[in-house]
Amino acid sequence: MTEINIDTSALESMESLLGEQFADTLDFCCSEFERLGSEVLATIGKDREAAIRHSHSLKSNAAQFGASSLAEVSRVIEQNLNLDNLAEAIDASNSLMAQVTGSQAKLNEWLASR
Repeated sequence: MTEINIDTSALESMESLLGEQFADTLDFCCSEFERLGSEVLATIGKDREAAIRHSHSLKSNAAQFGASSLAEVSRVIEQNLNLDNLAEAIDASNSLMAQVTGSQAKLNEWLASR
């Protein structure tokens, strides 16, 4: 999946909830996307439980901040690891970092336009 989808209503909800802490929280969240994505790639095929945990965390964080396509890729990875479908999980992970960087860029563009 190379298309990057952002749910602006989720972002607006988080902005409303967090107020003046929103920009700093979004920045932290974007760095967490990168850290968690790297952790998924480092553990997939080596430590199944860790890869599941990291993909789950990435899925949740991405969904909460409106990075819909990143959340979906993370969900596919997590689901396939839970079903012991390593090949499918690895296949989905091939687009993970492109989703991370694309989502970061779109989220930062959205924030700059506010």
